[in-house]
Amino acid sequence: MSQQSKPMFDASTIPGDLCPIAAKLNPMLPGDWRSMRPVVNRDKCVKCAVCWLYCPVQCVVEKAAWFDFDLATCKGCGICMRECPHGAIRMIEEVA
Repeated sequence: MSQQSKPMFDASTIPGDLCPIAAKLNPMLPGDWRSMRPVVNRDKCVKCAVCWLYCPVQCVVEKAAWFDFDLATCKGCGICMRECPHGAIRMIEEVA
């Protein structure tokens, strides 16, 4: 088997400030562009944690007797409402 005459690439030629765009921090949170937000009916919530299990951004916060939502990270997808077996969550329109 023959050896290559030159290495595949020379790592010393890669600039030290090379950074993909996605690695730059963005100050915008999902809650900044949400159009619908979840509201919990505290009388219906039995803390079954199904909303917590299905939330794609983990914005569900446990309270003493119910679950609530961190609206800074909630993107308003409504998965929690669709998956709640007790109908304790409803989505309302976000107001500016």
